[in-house]
Amino acid sequence: MSSGEDVVLHRGGCHCGAVRFEVWAPRRLRVVECNCSICYIKKNDHFIVPKSRFKLLKGEEHLTIYTFNTGKAQHTFCKVCGVQSFYTPRSNQDGYGVNPRSLDDGTVEGIDWETFDGQNWEKTFATSDIRLRSKE
Repeated sequence: MSSGEDVVLHRGGCHCGAVRFEVWAPRRLRVVECNCSICYIKKNDHFIVPKSRFKLLKGEEHLTIYTFNTGKAQHTFCKVCGVQSFYTPRSNQDGYGVNPRSLDDGTVEGIDWETFDGQNWEKTFATSDIRLRSKE
């Protein structure tokens, strides 16, 4: 974590509680709303953190992964309740995309929303800073 960054420890999990995690992220989250085929249909809004800022606390045995197309995005979800609390995005293989709705109440001060045109993924990725969000 950089010294000037205002980060806090957020905790969260899936709907049934079988999967729990913690993540160090800003109090005010920068959340991506993507319109690619899967994010749009699942309403997979997410903020991105480096893998080092994320820790699975319990439930690894309850997780399963769905991939498609390039196979790079690892859509991780709970086998019990079906909720995707986090995943490995195609854009950030060295990080996690975390669903802000899966966080426990009390640590998020606000959300800044931004769009990512996933229907034109390559073009949007080439002009976006999204790849930098999983860097230390």
